[in-house]
Amino acid sequence: MKKPLSFRSALIFGGAGFVGSNWVHHLLKTTDARIHIYDNLSRRGVHQNLEWLRRECADSDRLRVTIGDIRDAALVQRAVQNASEIYHFAAQVAVTKSVADPKEDFETNALGTLNILEAARKSGRQPFILFTSTNKVYGNLSSKQLVLTGKRYCALDEKGVNETQPLDLYSPYGCSKGTADQYVHDYSRMFALPTVVFRMSCIAGPQQFGNEDQGWVAHFLYSALENKPLTIYGDGRQVRDVLSVKDLVLAFEKVRGQMEKTAGHIYNVGGGIKNSVSLLEVIDIIEEITGRRLNYSLKRPRPGDQLFYVTDFSKLTKHTGWKPKISVSQNIEMIWNWWKQQRSETAVISLASRLQPALAQIPEAAS
Repeated sequence: MKKPLSFRSALIFGGAGFVGSNWVHHLLKTTDARIHIYDNLSRRGVHQNLEWLRRECADSDRLRVTIGDIRDAALVQRAVQNASEIYHFAAQVAVTKSVADPKEDFETNALGTLNILEAARKSGRQPFILFTSTNKVYGNLSSKQLVLTGKRYCALDEKGVNETQPLDLYSPYGCSKGTADQYVHDYSRMFALPTVVFRMSCIAGPQQFGNEDQGWVAHFLYSALENKPLTIYGDGRQVRDVLSVKDLVLAFEKVRGQMEKTAGHIYNVGGGIKNSVSLLEVIDIIEEITGRRLNYSLKRPRPGDQLFYVTDFSKLTKHTGWKPKISVSQNIEMIWNWWKQQRSETAVISLASRLQPALAQIPEAAS
């Protein structure tokens, strides 16, 4: 076994994405860790996130970037060699895309994860590994008893979903993430790697380029701000709990800081009952905050969609003391402020590019 590193060396797969860039930023600002981003840069907005992180990193020697795919086992192995901790956020994230191309979905989510685990096992450094899984591993939760109240469904037991809920892998996406989820957990038991699995609910916040398939809270907000029509699949009364990405990175920090207690565990992570909202209720919040009307139409629900999913995060609280602090309304305001800042910066860059040719024509002053 190799000698442990004397400094923190954090490798973040998917580090230029929404969750990854927020975690990298947190590490840059609050630690002296050396950070290695590994990303294939295939998602919309990741180039902007990467530029943001480079601007924020005053010490350029601390931030390294590898453009690569987690399906490339050899490149993954080289990246992992000197990591003391690994955060695996790289994934195919859309249920719709998994249905259109199950093979690519499996190769990215399941095989890509196995590549990372094998590289970590062979490195001999026993790095801490945190993997972000999904609530989709629990299936559509059709056995949960619900009642329709106003603009939302409510659970008769008034409880969220905890880690004892049986897995019910639904859709190719649920199968591939569930496979990865179980491999990460088993590598802790079989090979003594200190791994943690987060089964996450809806995450929202700044740096999120939401679309119809992923990042629905941001997608709803941007649709209102840009006056674009929105499609809701189902009646809009389905419920999710929303967690701010700012609270999520604090959960990452907690489990890594207490890994003697958290290693080998699976945690459900989300906003919980207090941050549970229906799609229609989120529309109301957005309209109240922005003063913009959101135009939407209803379509048939998509297969496997959960009518009600709310996280019971009590296990994580018991082990680390973590609890979410940011409300859904506060989170939407944070996303809106970030959106306005992005628009402002884009306008400045556009203006500068238009002025540049004109400025170039101004003769230099005579000496």
